[in-house]
Amino acid sequence: MSPERRFILLAYAPSLRDNAAGLPHRRISRHRSGLETNLSKKSVNARAAAGSTLPSPLPLWSRPGYLVRRLHQIHSALFAEECKKFNLTPVQYGLLTVLRHHPGSDQVTIGKEVGIDRTNAAEVLARLAERGLVRRSRSERDRRSIVAFLTKAGEALLERSYAHMQRSQDRFLAPLPPSSRPAFMAMMVRLIEGKAPGRPPGKPAAPRG
Repeated sequence: MSPERRFILLAYAPSLRDNAAGLPHRRISRHRSGLETNLSKKSVNARAAAGSTLPSPLPLWSRPGYLVRRLHQIHSALFAEECKKFNLTPVQYGLLTVLRHHPGSDQVTIGKEVGIDRTNAAEVLARLAERGLVRRSRSERDRRSIVAFLTKAGEALLERSYAHMQRSQDRFLAPLPPSSRPAFMAMMVRLIEGKAPGRPPGKPAAPRG
């Protein structure tokens, strides 16, 4: 493990690392301090060599956005590996899942559930419709709105691919002990709910129609 990664683990989860390594807290603290000093020296030397006067940037492994992006890459690769024979992306699978549980959803609702905008939802629906996996029609309540349903082929594809999809999720969480996974999931949900675009953290979304 690189010094940068070990520093982040020690800095953000000292109790877990202490228990895992069986090391006393004082020793962990001294090691963390030494790593921080070494990293700071490396950063100063690099900036001096480049003639930069900017503040020292944090190590990449201390940036939550960077870590989330890396996790997204890992999940996408695992999903592609497990579900390649079904020719589905994670977004397409998510959209099919929404229609499985909420048949007749409109494009706005689908986009909100999957985490994409209305235009992207319409494009994904069009591609799935071309494959005969969904059917679209005008809403009976609002003729301006397009609603979608799974076809029998779409339902069958979900059934056949479910075990493969689930295996990608299990592989993604495999590095975490089972006892830690519910907390990890809960923290991700809390971040998503607190940082939804267009509203301040903690403010609930306005109900729709």
